[in-house]
Amino acid sequence: MIEDQAVVLFQGDSITDAGRSRTNEAELGAGYASLIAAWFSAAFPEKQVKFLNRGISGNRAKDLLARWQKDCLDLKPTWVSVLIGINDTWRRYDRNDPTPVEAYERDYREILRQTKETLHARLIICEPFLLPVPEDRVAWREDLDPKIAAARRLAREFNAIYVPLDGVFAAASTRRECAFWAPDGVHPTRPGHALITQAWLRAVKAI
Repeated sequence: MIEDQAVVLFQGDSITDAGRSRTNEAELGAGYASLIAAWFSAAFPEKQVKFLNRGISGNRAKDLLARWQKDCLDLKPTWVSVLIGINDTWRRYDRNDPTPVEAYERDYREILRQTKETLHARLIICEPFLLPVPEDRVAWREDLDPKIAAARRLAREFNAIYVPLDGVFAAASTRRECAFWAPDGVHPTRPGHALITQAWLRAVKAI
């Protein structure tokens, strides 16, 4: 369980960013980071946990690494939650700018290593996910699935809490059409963000 007066940092790409404020750190955006902060704070107000969001739209693992000192280590969080990987896949298909799985895993490992060694923070790895809408997304699995496997390896290596979002979204899509959760297969709707929120809170044993 997250301790009293903890500082929880959310990191990632547009799914985490979700329109967060760059000038008011209390404005966490319209996505799962804001929902998690609200639900956790309502359930455990006495813990006085602080939540920060430093997600940036379009980021890949290498982008997180480049800004990790300023946007993680300098903030001294006690918990770090990372969701990264879909842009490492997407850029292969829309810009012919692929990220080899080896590079993704190397850069991801380095941010986790720095976090552990510098801060001794607890780590939460959120699994990158993809739904098969529109149909061209089906072909992306060839690129994303090895990166999901890499994220799982890193969770074991760093004893991180793992949030299995690809499975969560796949299961949800047996109950409603894929587009209900993420119209472009990547960016969640409000119900999609709520799915992430529920899975994250379960993983940290807050629900």
